[in-house]
Amino acid sequence: MDVLQGLTEVFRMVFEDDSIELTRAMTADDYDGWDSMSHVTLLMAVEDHFGVTFEDWEVMNLPDVGALADLVQKKL
Repeated sequence: MDVLQGLTEVFRMVFEDDSIELTRAMTADDYDGWDSMSHVTLLMAVEDHFGVTFEDWEVMNLPDVGALADLVQKKL
């Protein structure tokens, strides 16, 4: 499975926006609806989608989508 494509599916579902096209450089600042509350929902949805579990310390300071994709890939 292509992790970035899977993340795109999760983002589209969580934000209810089929127009989202993720890039590795994308951050929360690049999408208006991505706030601290939606971030928690997003991380839980990513865990469910990929069947992985994140430790709090792993996701505390993820700088961008690329770092999230790398973390997911590492967990798979």
